Amino acid sequence: MSQTPDIADAPGIPDTSVSADAPGIPDAESLSPATRSIAVLGAGGDLTERLLLPGLGQVLDVSRGIRLQIIGAARTPQSDEEWQGLVRRSLEAAEVSPRTVDALVADARFVPTDASDPEQLAALLAACEHPPILYVALPPAMGRTVAESLAAIELPDDLVVAIEKPFGSDLADAQELNAALTAVIPEDRLWRVDHFLGNATVLGMLGLRFGNRLMEAGWSAEHIDKVEIVYDEELGIEGRATFYDQTGALRDMLQSHLLMVLALTAMERPEAVAPDEVHERMAEVLGAVRLWRDDPSSARRARYTEGRVDGRFFPSYVDEPDVEAERGTETLAQLLLQVDTPRWQGVPFVLRSGKALGHPRTEVAVHFKASSAPAGLRTAGGASGDSETVLRMSLEGGDVDLDLFVNSADDAGGLERVALEARPGEPTLGPYAQVLAGILQNDTLLSVPGTVAEQCWRIVTPVLTAWAEDATPLEEYEAGSPGPEGW
Repeated sequence: MSQTPDIADAPGIPDTSVSADAPGIPDAESLSPATRSIAVLGAGGDLTERLLLPGLGQVLDVSRGIRLQIIGAARTPQSDEEWQGLVRRSLEAAEVSPRTVDALVADARFVPTDASDPEQLAALLAACEHPPILYVALPPAMGRTVAESLAAIELPDDLVVAIEKPFGSDLADAQELNAALTAVIPEDRLWRVDHFLGNATVLGMLGLRFGNRLMEAGWSAEHIDKVEIVYDEELGIEGRATFYDQTGALRDMLQSHLLMVLALTAMERPEAVAPDEVHERMAEVLGAVRLWRDDPSSARRARYTEGRVDGRFFPSYVDEPDVEAERGTETLAQLLLQVDTPRWQGVPFVLRSGKALGHPRTEVAVHFKASSAPAGLRTAGGASGDSETVLRMSLEGGDVDLDLFVNSADDAGGLERVALEARPGEPTLGPYAQVLAGILQNDTLLSVPGTVAEQCWRIVTPVLTAWAEDATPLEEYEAGSPGPEGW
């Protein structure tokens, strides 16, 4: 394999590939000319400076037909000049072109806004000189507050609302948040932002599965033994304890990001790569996902103790600033799931993510069932018997490796494991920019539907309940290790 295949070659699917230049997924170089205003609630937060502004800069860098007014909004007042300075610093640090930096800074302004005050929110929307996007980059608890303020004012007919994950703090909260938001804004103008959906690998799963007859034919319990979706990081909490200690690995990564990957990995074939089709298939398969044998004890949790990761010292998680040890927040979580559809009967899906691990691993690993070699063929170890094929798709960059057994060049009866590699190359846009391109073009393919968000919470609710009751032990692992023994 030399490149990731194009879904356009798959029979029965229209020419809407998941590559960057697909009609179904916004390609920044061919975005329709547009002039928009984006009002950012939570403009003083880390997410705005570190991710949102650089993402917008990336989109505009490669699409000269778009003009954008960025309005910062937060309770703490600042001048237009102060806001413009922050915008410039953020864009320059992300190496956005000077032309784009100057254009965005020139139109940037700041409007002090308390999102709980309908009049102030109305004034913010009135300050938007072009069709408005209200980007909610606030703590999860503020989602319903924003919805209540929007319900109290007259809204522009073309208003788009984008809200950052997590979507609620549990299933009941997510349902209430969805009800409050959809009461004031239609689903096709409501963006639940999970930047993982803009990851080239996640999109590439559609092409890998449905653009290759060989993969599509073997993508079932008849041929697959298990599926692993893993995001193990060397990074610690990196000064984000205020957020992370109230969230943990399960809520931060598995409940959202990794379940999105599972949905695209396990869903049935869509008739087209279009928002309604893909979202319906995602919600459908997530509705069939549950804990392995409905047993919350199949889920595991742990947190790191002091150690070294690649030579860097990490204190114990409980000794990190702003961490409350008695809260029992996990830094490593693992779920064992089953998908109750005919395609996946009996296939375990393992989802795992953790911090401060010494063996970083970010991939989808599909383990195909071993084939029994006939007498006379031996594996590298010298014994005759089974050989397992594993397909690995990196969650950072989209590289694909397929392990196969072939006859040894020096021993006709010997089997050697070889890897076929696909290196699709660097995408034009990063994950955040890819999602933002969709928002600017009113293309909701990379938005998280409310049905999907609620299913994700439903799946993890029994685990959250068990952990809240301390029914599952909180294990420990040394920072820099692969994790607790037996995982």
